[in-house]
Amino acid sequence: MTAAGRPQRDGLSIGAVLAQLRGDFPDVTISKIRFLEAEGLVQPGRTPSGYRQFAAADVERLRFVLAAQRDHYLPLKVIKEQLDAADSGNAPAADLPRPPRRLVPIDAPAENVGLPEAADFATGKELRLTQEELLEQAGIDAAALAELQQYGLVRPGPAGFFDPDAVLVARTVKAMTGFGIEPRHLRAFRAAADREVGLLEQIVTPVYRHRDPEAKSRADEVVRELAALSVTLHTLLVKAGIRGVAGC
Repeated sequence: MTAAGRPQRDGLSIGAVLAQLRGDFPDVTISKIRFLEAEGLVQPGRTPSGYRQFAAADVERLRFVLAAQRDHYLPLKVIKEQLDAADSGNAPAADLPRPPRRLVPIDAPAENVGLPEAADFATGKELRLTQEELLEQAGIDAAALAELQQYGLVRPGPAGFFDPDAVLVARTVKAMTGFGIEPRHLRAFRAAADREVGLLEQIVTPVYRHRDPEAKSRADEVVRELAALSVTLHTLLVKAGIRGVAGC
């Protein structure tokens, strides 16, 4: 018997799983794990009295899902399709990529691996960078940063600090200048992003106003899903437009 008077069970409790995941995913919660179970991403066993039992394979499955969301901004539907393919034998589970330990954007160059880990959507636990840290990590000078700020591509927070995504933005713009594209040419990107943010705010703000922690967790998931879908749609539209220009 355990100290709580319950019979010892095989497998891990949801609390034990949370403890294992927190090291790599500090913002994961029990509500998040329950949500992923409700969405069919993981299916733990149950004891006769109804307690969840997570096997080691369930924990690795959760790691894969959380990393795919955080590092690659994949929608849950896409992640589930990958896992279903693995379960059916079309893509063996052993062939699935091991979840990375640090945030690295899709197709990021090798130099980006050393970036500090960025906060997830809507967590309120962002890593803050000073201007000097941003300049050093992005490999730009103060004049270049001033230009990025002038056109709204990089914005410090109210306290004057920058989040880690500002490093990625600065590096991306720096790479684009190699093709003759200047920050002033990218104002349309900023305007489009602001419009998308405004649209997402209309959807999730009413949910965030609820006091129920479960409702807030659900709103966080909606933000992640919509952000991932927005990135996917933007990429597809740009690719389609470029194919049209090239006459492909």
